[in-house]
Amino acid sequence: MKPEVGLLDLQNPTSEHNFKISLEPKEAVADRYVRLFKDVVLFVLAVGFVLVIVWLCIATMVSPAAQAEKKKWAMSILSAAAGGMIGYLIRK
Repeated sequence: MKPEVGLLDLQNPTSEHNFKISLEPKEAVADRYVRLFKDVVLFVLAVGFVLVIVWLCIATMVSPAAQAEKKKWAMSILSAAAGGMIGYLIRK
Protein backbone atom coordinates (compact mmCIF):
# COMPACT_ATOMS: atom_id res chain seq x y z
CA MET A 1 0.00 0.00 0.00
CA LYS A 2 1.44 3.36 -1.05
CA PRO A 3 1.13 6.16 1.58
CA GLU A 4 -0.79 9.29 0.67
CA VAL A 5 1.12 12.44 -0.24
CA GLY A 6 1.90 14.47 2.88
CA LEU A 7 1.61 11.49 5.26
CA LEU A 8 4.64 9.79 6.75
CA ASP A 9 4.82 6.32 8.15
CA LEU A 10 6.66 6.80 11.44
CA GLN A 11 7.18 3.05 11.81
CA ASN A 12 9.17 2.91 8.55
CA PRO A 13 10.71 6.34 7.84
CA THR A 14 12.36 6.88 4.49
CA SER A 15 15.99 7.79 4.14
CA GLU A 16 15.08 11.35 3.00
CA HIS A 17 13.54 12.30 6.34
CA ASN A 18 14.94 13.10 9.76
CA PHE A 19 12.60 13.24 12.70
CA LYS A 20 12.90 15.20 15.91
CA ILE A 21 10.15 15.13 18.51
CA SER A 22 10.08 17.26 21.63
CA LEU A 23 7.60 18.03 24.36
CA GLU A 24 7.75 21.48 25.88
CA PRO A 25 5.49 22.91 28.56
CA LYS A 26 3.39 25.88 27.60
CA GLU A 27 4.85 29.13 28.93
CA ALA A 28 2.62 30.85 31.45
CA VAL A 29 1.68 34.48 30.81
CA ALA A 30 3.37 35.66 34.01
CA ASP A 31 6.57 33.78 33.11
CA ARG A 32 6.50 35.34 29.65
CA TYR A 33 6.23 38.85 31.12
CA VAL A 34 9.13 38.19 33.50
CA ARG A 35 11.28 36.83 30.65
CA LEU A 36 10.48 39.78 28.37
CA PHE A 37 11.11 42.29 31.19
CA LYS A 38 14.48 40.69 31.90
CA ASP A 39 15.42 40.74 28.21
CA VAL A 40 14.47 44.42 27.85
CA VAL A 41 16.37 45.43 31.00
CA LEU A 42 19.50 43.57 29.88
CA PHE A 43 19.28 45.12 26.41
CA VAL A 44 18.91 48.64 27.82
CA LEU A 45 21.83 48.12 30.21
CA ALA A 46 24.03 46.78 27.41
CA VAL A 47 23.17 49.70 25.11
CA GLY A 48 23.81 52.14 27.96
CA PHE A 49 27.17 50.55 28.72
CA VAL A 50 28.24 50.75 25.07
CA LEU A 51 27.09 54.37 24.82
CA VAL A 52 29.12 55.32 27.92
CA ILE A 53 32.23 53.70 26.46
CA VAL A 54 31.71 55.46 23.11
CA TRP A 55 31.13 58.78 24.89
CA LEU A 56 34.34 58.35 26.93
CA CYS A 57 36.31 57.53 23.79
CA ILE A 58 34.97 60.55 21.91
CA ALA A 59 35.63 62.80 24.92
CA THR A 60 39.20 61.48 25.07
CA MET A 61 39.75 62.06 21.35
CA VAL A 62 38.57 65.69 21.37
CA SER A 63 40.27 66.59 24.64
CA PRO A 64 43.34 68.76 24.11
CA ALA A 65 44.78 67.57 27.43
CA ALA A 66 44.68 63.87 26.47
CA GLN A 67 47.98 62.24 25.61
CA ALA A 68 48.54 60.86 22.11
CA GLU A 69 48.68 57.29 23.42
CA LYS A 70 45.25 57.64 25.05
CA LYS A 71 43.84 59.06 21.83
CA LYS A 72 45.18 56.03 19.92
CA TRP A 73 43.47 53.69 22.39
CA ALA A 74 40.21 55.64 22.04
CA MET A 75 40.39 55.44 18.24
CA SER A 76 41.08 51.69 18.43
CA ILE A 77 38.06 51.11 20.65
CA LEU A 78 35.82 53.22 18.41
CA SER A 79 37.08 51.36 15.33
CA ALA A 80 36.33 48.02 16.99
CA ALA A 81 32.85 49.21 17.97
CA ALA A 82 32.15 50.46 14.45
CA GLY A 83 33.41 47.19 12.96
CA GLY A 84 31.22 45.21 15.35
CA MET A 85 28.14 47.23 14.42
CA ILE A 86 28.81 46.90 10.70
CA GLY A 87 29.42 43.18 11.09
CA TYR A 88 26.19 42.80 13.02
CA LEU A 89 24.23 44.70 10.38
CA ILE A 90 25.78 42.80 7.46
CA ARG A 91 25.76 39.45 9.35
CA LYS A 92 28.81 37.97 7.74
